[in-house]
Amino acid sequence: MINKRLLIKNLLAHNDENSFYDKKRKVNISEKEGKAKFLKHICALSNSNPKNNSYIVIGVEDEDNKIIGVDFFDDSKIQNLINAYLDNPPIISYENIPFPHLPSDKVVGLVTIRPNEGITSLRKNIWKYYGGSVFFREGSMSMPKVFDIEVKDVNSEIVAAIESHAQNNIEHTLDGVFDFMNSKQDYDPKYKVFKEYFVVCWAGIKKVVKENTYFSRVDIELINEQVRLFYSLLDEVSIEHDNESFKIVEYIQLGLQGNYKYYPLEEVIIKFEDNASYNIESQLLFEAPQFDKKVLHHIYNSNNAILEKLKKGYALTENEIYDIQNLPATYMICYLNLFHDALDKLTEAKPYLKAYDPGVYKSYKECMRVLRKIRYS
Repeated sequence: MINKRLLIKNLLAHNDENSFYDKKRKVNISEKEGKAKFLKHICALSNSNPKNNSYIVIGVEDEDNKIIGVDFFDDSKIQNLINAYLDNPPIISYENIPFPHLPSDKVVGLVTIRPNEGITSLRKNIWKYYGGSVFFREGSMSMPKVFDIEVKDVNSEIVAAIESHAQNNIEHTLDGVFDFMNSKQDYDPKYKVFKEYFVVCWAGIKKVVKENTYFSRVDIELINEQVRLFYSLLDEVSIEHDNESFKIVEYIQLGLQGNYKYYPLEEVIIKFEDNASYNIESQLLFEAPQFDKKVLHHIYNSNNAILEKLKKGYALTENEIYDIQNLPATYMICYLNLFHDALDKLTEAKPYLKAYDPGVYKSYKECMRVLRKIRYS
């Protein structure tokens, strides 16, 4: 089993960007340009390295390989995006890898690309790239190219060596467990061993509501691979496990005018097998709550007025200072109730919310995470 933290270290230490490896400071698939560039790189790496895994490491400075991290990204439906835009799409996974020196809310993103036989191409137009385009890697660049020759396999031995040197061992596993337990002392950390091999650690603030147990500020890691499975500062989570599986149900709090309720968002089940393998199954549970349209029109217009004030640098009134705390969530509720322009307004608000207050900006990022899950599902 590959220790993903070691794998990232090996990639950064021994390789410049090439036909099987790329690194990014960040990616943004919430916006059309960022989504198009991400698809281009997936396409190019799949075509340029047809016999092996390729990798994209996200959260790294390009000049000096400094690991700066990115926000936790838990979109298990990202394969749906790949399938929608690429012909002969590769199989990809996005994993969140914690590093001890990073803040608790930051990870390094690791995209693994497993190519299919044949050439991968864009299925339809996106941003400035045309449907039918084929991309390959030339050094550190992903370039459009007419495919007219067979791609030579020049990376198998190199990739195999990198992955071999990243294999997990008992020392790495024990160190990972001790690190987790020590760093989460204030959040009642726990661990469980599955199938005498896999170790899952989790921590969170526990509360019991009507005989149901929920956790907030939750962190869950699969220690063997050094992969963070779940992280959230805001949402509530229920956790269940037996000897063969670990189940997470995530809930989000939504409401208007002080009347809030928790709604189930997604169920994730990790099933551990006897042959030292596991699989993760996810199911979207969310059903958008419907609210009174007159009330929503009032809130939507108020949000727009606040956004205009932020754009012009005007001071907010006392009521607007209160309302802006809920602006991302109420824009999201409007969008889920068929106010189609609300998503554009929420995206437009990003830089102004970021400049206004870190707490409001965190709420914005959480709302975009939820909307991304819903759209790709």
